[in-house]
Amino acid sequence: MSSLSARDMDSGVECTLSKFADDTKLRGVVDMLEGRDAIQRDLDRLERWARVNLMKFNKAKCKVLHVGQGNPKHNYRLGDNGLREALRRRTWWY
Repeated sequence: MSSLSARDMDSGVECTLSKFADDTKLRGVVDMLEGRDAIQRDLDRLERWARVNLMKFNKAKCKVLHVGQGNPKHNYRLGDNGLREALRRRTWWY
């Protein structure tokens, strides 16, 4: 992936998007339904961006990390694929 094609990846993204080499992390706060919906909209936006730029996310490696007590653990999707929950906090630093 060239840095030129990835430059506009975060255009319109509501949550925080971190990019490094071939690693992309999206994070957001889900203290209300609006936060949950914003994350899903951003996942949809990233999927559209990848399709338009003839790129693909490795969906087998895409996972959701739910943090905090009382977290409703919403099920997110990337395209047609539901995202699995990450079991450990490994490499989730911000």
